[in-house]
Amino acid sequence: MSDMLVYTQSMELQLQQEYRVLLLDAAGRGLVTARRKHLLEILYHERYLTRAQLCSRVEGFLGKGCFGTSAWEDVFYRDMRVVKKAFQAAGYDMAYSRKNNRPGYYLRGQGAISPELAKRIAGSVADVDSQQMAVTRKLTPADRVQQGFALTDLAYTVERYRQQKRQSAHG
Repeated sequence: MSDMLVYTQSMELQLQQEYRVLLLDAAGRGLVTARRKHLLEILYHERYLTRAQLCSRVEGFLGKGCFGTSAWEDVFYRDMRVVKKAFQAAGYDMAYSRKNNRPGYYLRGQGAISPELAKRIAGSVADVDSQQMAVTRKLTPADRVQQGFALTDLAYTVERYRQQKRQSAHG
């Protein structure tokens, strides 16, 4: 029970800073709690995700093998039972769809994505510059790759600069 996270929508919207700090601390101290926290947050925002998709996303946060190696399927299903109880405590009904066009875990009565995620996506789409997209569409594949390399080089240059500043500040 100590690893069970009860996470309600009102908590998501009004969670006091000290509780968030405690939750993050608990997740940082225990892999089980961290996995369950990420599963809960992912399913709060997105629906119709399969076991493989959920595992992949959690591993993206916590590293490959965070579910273990030999009995990882059992670990995943134990985690999901706790996540389901947490959603039930918050008034949600988590289920699994076996429909071919929409397989995966979802919250009954909820849209495919949370309203918060929908707002973030809409904001991101609004930030897309249609004129820049028109220019990008005209580039050859080789030019697009070159542009990607240039952005990567810039990112590396910025990171090296930041590392040098940190080193000079500490030494």
